[in-house]
Parts: sequence; C-alpha cells; structure tokens
Amino acid sequence: MQSYYLIGSPIAHSSSPAMMNYTFRRLGIDAVYALHEAQADEVPDAVEWLKSRGASGWNVTMPDKQAMLSLCDELSTASRIGGSVNTVKNDNGRLYGYTTDGIGFLSALGQYGIRLNGRKLTLLGSGGAASAILIQAALDGAGEIAVYCNRPSSRQHVEEIAEKLAPHSRTVIRIRSYHDPEQLRADLGGSTVLANGTNVGMAGSPHPEESLIPDSTYLHPGLFVYDIIYHPACTPLLTQARFAGCRCSNGLSMLIGQGAASFHIWTGREMPVDEVAAYLSSPTPSPDLL
Repeated sequence: MQSYYLIGSPIAHSSSPAMMNYTFRRLGIDAVYALHEAQADEVPDAVEWLKSRGASGWNVTMPDKQAMLSLCDELSTASRIGGSVNTVKNDNGRLYGYTTDGIGFLSALGQYGIRLNGRKLTLLGSGGAASAILIQAALDGAGEIAVYCNRPSSRQHVEEIAEKLAPHSRTVIRIRSYHDPEQLRADLGGSTVLANGTNVGMAGSPHPEESLIPDSTYLHPGLFVYDIIYHPACTPLLTQARFAGCRCSNGLSMLIGQGAASFHIWTGREMPVDEVAAYLSSPTPSPDLL
C-alpha cells in the first residue's frame, strides 16, 4: 500500500484526508493519506520520518511550506519563484517540490469557462495563497495583474516576485494601495476576475464580517469574483458580488483543484473533482475516510 501525508501544524481540521482517501477508493488505488503534525523547525526530522515510512509523497501546509523548500532536490518554476512548496513527490529518495495552490485557482476558474490569457486580474493580498495565484496566473499568460496591498514589506515581496517572474512571463504587474479607492474602481472596471487572496471575511478571522471592496458599486456584471475563503460558504465579498449581478465562487473549488493537481503529480491520474466536491459538501462524510 502506498502512503501519502499532510505535514504542518495545526492540521487536524484539514479536509485533505477525506478528499484524497475518497479519491483513492473511488479509483481503486491501494493507498492511504494521513496526517503528520510538524512545526517548521521539525520539518527536516519529519521528512526523514516520511522517507523511513516509504511515503510516496506529501502535502505541506503552514507553517512548513518555506522550510520544505531547501529539502527538495528539484523545484518547479512556481516553487522557485514563490519560495514555497506545498506538494512533494518522493521518487526513490529524490524529492521533487511543487506548489499547486495557483494551479488550483486557475482550475477553479476553468470550471466556469474563464481563462486569464491576455486578460486582467485584480488580486487582493500578497500572502502565501495570493502569491501563488499571482505567480501561476502570470506563468499562464495573464495580460495584467493589479495586486492590492498596503504594508511596505508586502509591496517589496510583490516587487521581488515580479522581478523573478520577468524571465518567464510578459504579464504586467502593478502594485496598488487600498487607500486609493478610485484606482480600485478603475482596475475592477477593466478586469475579468477579482480574487480575494486574504482572510478578510473568513469565519474566525479578525474581520469575519468585512470586505475589502467598499461596496457593490465597484463591481460589474461582467466581472467574475472569486474568494479563496470557503468558510463561510458565502462571504461578505460574495454577497456584494451577487448583489452586483456577478458570477462568483468561494474557495472550495480551489482547495479541490490544488488537491487534484497534487494527486496527478503523485499518480498520473485525474481526480473526479465534481464527485469530490459533492462528497466534501455533504453534511456527514464517512468517518472511515477522515
């Protein structure tokens, strides 16, 4: 039996075991996916433990994504640029590192028939998930990306990513401030997609009832609004989007999309994403798959 894991801390709440174990059973693959708790400073020991167990691969979540980078023998372009790894394939002790969050985002858009090739994306945030979206959207040929952030460190981070992307992409990356609402309105007016890559609006966050968009008049019916948050299923931003007549989605499809990308890297097989989405959305997933 093959074994796969999720490492990070905390991870007990993760939907990944349910998603992966359901898919292994559905496709008749003799494999199991389990959890292994590890803080960032414990990642080297965790990797040795995983190797000793003969693990075929593993996912990496916060706070371990950066720590995993230096332990891989080879890295994908997105991982090198972003300085982060969330998926590892173990090929006879040689570790291949990838980041699939951005792939999951683009896969989610694809389910709605949306491609960013040559088009404009307005992106809120510059943290881990937002950076992955920025990198993959640029690598896949987005025409322009307006990235909104305020802190000087965040602006510097985006500037560094843009510099690393330059040899690989012709995407125009513009760094914006939330303090310029008219620029935000103009960017949204010319965008195909608005993506919230922050935790603003997430249950349990410091700002669960807020949106980074001042009001629904900033949005237009031709804009697709994507919120990476999936708890709650309808965030304040998505409420604004529906009021403005926009098509929109929460982040469950991105979660499944990044998982499907990891699954394909490990097995070469395609995850039945519609079935997995229905399974994860059911009120009582089977306990033996958790």
